Amino acid sequence: MKKLLLTGFKPFLDYTVNPTMKIVEELDGTMIGNYQIVGEIMQVDFNSSGAALLDFIKEEDPDVIISLGLAAGRYKITPERIAINIKDGAADNEGNKPIDEPIRKEGEPAYLSTLPIRKMVDSLLANGLPATVSNTAGAYLCNNLMYEGLHYAKTNKPDMLTGFIHIPASHELAIQHGRIPSWSHEDLLKGVRVCIEALDET
Repeated sequence: MKKLLLTGFKPFLDYTVNPTMKIVEELDGTMIGNYQIVGEIMQVDFNSSGAALLDFIKEEDPDVIISLGLAAGRYKITPERIAINIKDGAADNEGNKPIDEPIRKEGEPAYLSTLPIRKMVDSLLANGLPATVSNTAGAYLCNNLMYEGLHYAKTNKPDMLTGFIHIPASHELAIQHGRIPSWSHEDLLKGVRVCIEALDET
């Protein structure tokens, strides 16, 4: 049995619901394929989320890290290809608003995901779920967390598969927020499960 650390985020900005939080809470403690899922919910805070992820990694010693994030406006599930060493964007939940700041001064300019992202996309499509590889995770908290996980893996545990998957809004969020594309919770949950199951196919 292997261990998979699955993370989601709390609601942020004007999104009163974060579907990643519900998915992680639902999958925490379950088995998917050969993986025991350990779920953790991250704060939307530039100053603490990276350190919290590293604490979870050291505590759980996972074989794989998959972090989930909401990409409201996207209409497909999008495994991310790359994380850049920049934090920038709107203010986080604590009011922090970095501009063009490095995540790690000693870190590489960017790290590529080590998840089987093409296999994940192919599996999602084969299961009737729209998906594509994304070439930008932005520069907000999602990119920040992806970068921190990959930097740790590169410098401490190179065999640990690490990466990030953005998901669309849920119907619940779209009803509250307005004109954004959305998926049912059941399809979002199925999509995450399909991505995890793809790990056993590599």
